[in-house]
Amino acid sequence: MAKGKNEGMFDWYFKTNLLLRILAGLVLGAIVGLVAGESILWVAPLGDIFVRLLKMIVMPVILTTLVVGAASISPAELGKVGIKIVLFYLFTSALAVAVGLLMGNIFKPGLGLDLGVIGEAAGRVLERPSLSQTILNIVPKNPFGALSGGNVLPTIFFAIIFGIGLSYLKISSDERIRKAGDTVYNLFDGAAEVMYIIVRWVLQYAPIGVFALLAVVFAKQGAAAMGPLGIVTVAAFLGYILHVLIVYGGLLSFNKLSFRSFLKGGREAMVTAFVTRSSSGTLPVTMKCAGENLGVSRNVYSFTLPLGATINMDGTAIYQGVCALFIGFAIGLPLNLGQQMTVILTAVLASIGTAGVPGAGAIMLLLVMDSIGLPIEAGSPVAAAYAMILGIDAILDMGRTCINVTGDMTGTILVAKSEKLLDMAKWK
Repeated sequence: MAKGKNEGMFDWYFKTNLLLRILAGLVLGAIVGLVAGESILWVAPLGDIFVRLLKMIVMPVILTTLVVGAASISPAELGKVGIKIVLFYLFTSALAVAVGLLMGNIFKPGLGLDLGVIGEAAGRVLERPSLSQTILNIVPKNPFGALSGGNVLPTIFFAIIFGIGLSYLKISSDERIRKAGDTVYNLFDGAAEVMYIIVRWVLQYAPIGVFALLAVVFAKQGAAAMGPLGIVTVAAFLGYILHVLIVYGGLLSFNKLSFRSFLKGGREAMVTAFVTRSSSGTLPVTMKCAGENLGVSRNVYSFTLPLGATINMDGTAIYQGVCALFIGFAIGLPLNLGQQMTVILTAVLASIGTAGVPGAGAIMLLLVMDSIGLPIEAGSPVAAAYAMILGIDAILDMGRTCINVTGDMTGTILVAKSEKLLDMAKWK
């Protein structure tokens, strides 16, 4: 009986919604930091542990999920439909990051917050790699060195190339090679599943880590830290709305498809995505809307929508742009043009593999910040700014997941129409 009682001691914690706990950590951290002042700085190591845990999972997540993601697209199936939908997803993702950066440059969230006074990194000048050097560094001299050194872009590049090569092994006519391909794929697939579990474990600690990091921020910054978070939220949601209206609405109108009919036919999936914050969980509803309401052939949506739930993350891309600029402004190092171009490149590449990971947006932001020379290190101002973003991640996640699913449906409809596999009677 005593054992059972002990096992249930923390049921109240683990059975409470994680996102609500993270929000609670944000609120309590802010309150305690404001009230207690610098007497609460002893909790700083708890925040540093959280940052270390996040750094621990980044590179394994990149390698395993990107290899599986790239290897899952069979070259034999990647015909005209596959090529069209992949190009659409990559193109709109790049536009989405640009929209996020535009919103960030307009609203300048974090400007004047001055987190640069926090931690060991105070006063340190961080290296800003040039755009040309960043592009050159995408190709690794030693992929294992890139992996062990935490170099994001070359690891992403190698993982995608490796995954594509693996996809060819899986469809080989030689039984020995095909079995070898399946074995390697299953190894990476199993490793990716292990990483998903570890990510969930790390996120269980997130409320404590966010509380500690935010308590330190507000103890040193006071109430001045509240306004920038509101600006981040406004900038992100305005970016979401503009992307839907201008990019999706514009593409549909250009192809002589009613934007109003699209919203009417797809609203069930959009609302479900907003509430559940899961593109994969919304997939059955998205398929139903595409087939029954929007007239897309099953031959198209059965391929494009699951693929979109894996690699298409327009809403998350907008979030990356806004949040990367927030962090730059907050620590007193606004991103230059080269860094902003790198944000676009990294976000598009990283979206291929991290969409299936719990807390994908937060994980992608780690990769983006590493790629522009602003790594999230324990005790640094970058880590403090990242913690502030993570505290409102639940709110931002609802909007970005809705946009992700909306983008999946838009691309599916446009590809179906181009292949004459769209029932136009549904659009009258």
